[in-house]
Amino acid sequence: MAALVKTITGPVTPVLDSIKDQLNALCKGLQPWQIVVYTAGTTLVVVFTKQFLFQEESLKERGKKEFFRLIKKIPYVKAKIDAEMAKTTKSMVESLYKDHAGHGYVCQIPMKGYSEKELILELEKYQALAKTNWKKGRVSGTVYSGEEKLTQLMAKTYSMFAWTNPLHPDVFPDIRKMEAEVVRMCCTIFNGGPETCGTVTQGGTESIMLACLAYRNLARERGIKVPEIVAPITVHAAFDKAASYFHMTIKHIPIDPVTGKVDVKAMRRAISSRTCVIVGSGPGFPHGIIDPIQEIAALGKRYNIPVHVDCCLGGFLLPFMNKAGFELDPFDFRVDGVTSISADTHKYGYAPKGSSVIMYSEKCYRKFQFFVQPNWTGGIYASPTIAGSRSGAIIAACWATMMYIGEEGYVDATRKIITTARKIAKGINEIKGIFVFGDPQVSVVGIGSDDFNIFNLSDALAKKGWNLNPLQFPSSIHICVTLPICQDGVAEEFIADVKAITADILKNPNAKDGGMAAIYGMAQSIPDRSMVRDIACSFVEGWYNTTVPTITNGDMNGSVH
Repeated sequence: MAALVKTITGPVTPVLDSIKDQLNALCKGLQPWQIVVYTAGTTLVVVFTKQFLFQEESLKERGKKEFFRLIKKIPYVKAKIDAEMAKTTKSMVESLYKDHAGHGYVCQIPMKGYSEKELILELEKYQALAKTNWKKGRVSGTVYSGEEKLTQLMAKTYSMFAWTNPLHPDVFPDIRKMEAEVVRMCCTIFNGGPETCGTVTQGGTESIMLACLAYRNLARERGIKVPEIVAPITVHAAFDKAASYFHMTIKHIPIDPVTGKVDVKAMRRAISSRTCVIVGSGPGFPHGIIDPIQEIAALGKRYNIPVHVDCCLGGFLLPFMNKAGFELDPFDFRVDGVTSISADTHKYGYAPKGSSVIMYSEKCYRKFQFFVQPNWTGGIYASPTIAGSRSGAIIAACWATMMYIGEEGYVDATRKIITTARKIAKGINEIKGIFVFGDPQVSVVGIGSDDFNIFNLSDALAKKGWNLNPLQFPSSIHICVTLPICQDGVAEEFIADVKAITADILKNPNAKDGGMAAIYGMAQSIPDRSMVRDIACSFVEGWYNTTVPTITNGDMNGSVH
């Protein structure tokens, strides 16, 4: 053994002696206390510099925030900003109350409970507050089916399992079995083998966040303190939310300006030793573009990094497109390198709101999303998702929906939706003054204009009863085709309205903006994004306002003030 050590260390000894001599030369003439102080000081400087440069936000972003923070301290600037912020916020919040002006708010429970008849009457009054009629197919996304028989089935299923909770599988083995079967059916839909797995979640955001949480925990086990997400700039905001919640960073990769797909070369350059997951969308929410999943998966394989495919929006369309007669490249577990997929059962799966699925290629990934507290005085606490208690009724209704519709039903619905979306895209591309972003293959059609503010088109369509989604960077709008939009004549009516309004706008394309055009135009022009955040927070706070007017005695017919 001694001979082996001597053989190994022999060539290294001169190098070590040289390093030792150089260190001794540096310390020559220094007293021991000086050596200790200099060493400690240098260590502190290195640690501080590392922490300053490598945080969740880049140095550039932090510098920009600090600049605007100082600028806003100038009294004149602060007064102007406060005045404009108050004006904008007031306008946005007031828009929340326009549909229920004159109606009071209930601020405490009634002394005596309502009878069923009384309660149904009040519920009908609340229901009447909604002015947008999605049943006519004039709302983008939001309600994906609405078929009456399915609604009745959901209601019946919900009533059967209203009190169930999957947190207690011993008490509710029925829900445990249905959840496991929903996951297995979804894994099969996405061409996963027996090793694939997953969980039911309460929505696409939770599915995405759980995948990010799993990969964060896996990265931390590998010694990465602040893991990093690499994703297209068009990826769903839930990935930013995950980064914010879970002490991660996110690198947004630019897209090809023509195709709208993520720039895979830029994605490769962005990969670092801290990257814990690479993301692709199928399709992306803004313009309905499918990222090159196979190329992204190849990157993951090359660098041994997990790859997540966000199919929350297209989850129950893409798997059925080939059978519906539409060509589509493999994007799911057939693609080597894809390690997880999120898919919303409550969108094109037509299940009740509050159901989605996160799937993994192997159980070795899923275990990292689980939370376990083995030392709680209340017992060993373990939960598979973010929530503890969950609605077993939603899971049961999701299971019932999938069993009710079946593969043939999903293929038929996919055929209707893709056909309608492509009809709309073709019609929009033929209208002078506007264009469709990229080549949307699924259900979303993004609309832009180089000739006028596209939000003016959105505002004018809203006056005709159409409810579309506004987008930014670049300014655009989109329509997400659902089954109600597939009704006879709806697509043709939409195209005709867009054509007529666009022609009218082009007569005076530089007219003063108002409504959504003014709000989004203003929001995109503000370099200090914290101000936009403050406005948005004020708007969200307005959702919970019950002060104008207020009911004080819990009686819906009582006095208001």
